[in-house]
Amino acid sequence: MAGLPAAGKSSVASGLGRALPAAVVAVDPLEAAMWRAGVDRGQPTGLAAYLVAEAVADGVLALGQSAIIDAVNAVEAARQQWRELAERHRMPVAFIEVVCSDSRVHRQRLERRSRGIVGFEEPTWEAVQQRRAEYEPWTDHRLVLDSITGLASNVTTAQEYLARAARLS
Repeated sequence: MAGLPAAGKSSVASGLGRALPAAVVAVDPLEAAMWRAGVDRGQPTGLAAYLVAEAVADGVLALGQSAIIDAVNAVEAARQQWRELAERHRMPVAFIEVVCSDSRVHRQRLERRSRGIVGFEEPTWEAVQQRRAEYEPWTDHRLVLDSITGLASNVTTAQEYLARAARLS
């Protein structure tokens, strides 16, 4: 899963995880756990959270199960990390990017959301806009879902996409 904060990726990831079933490995709670453990926020905890997510997903894949990584994945290096993980396990990788085409709705979602991640401070709208400006172009195929579309429809579309991807691998 990929997409800006509050675009709707966690909702799609959760729905997809229940439907498949597949383990959902979310980066934000991992980063928050590091902060709660006393790791200084000035340290590269974002990068560390991606590496911890990779380690967790590695264990899931080693069991022959599927994993959904719930992370912004804004840069090519992060996307390559997941490609390499899938390759090590000889499993297919499929990217799904969730966007919110209505910036007013996106901002409202961000400002109103409370995910209950202890110690995690939601980013500001300005921080999300900065991430948008830094978002690197995609180099491979992905499914793009607009969260303005209903969640159930997006989960179904994602399931169909993953089924096609699995058949082609």
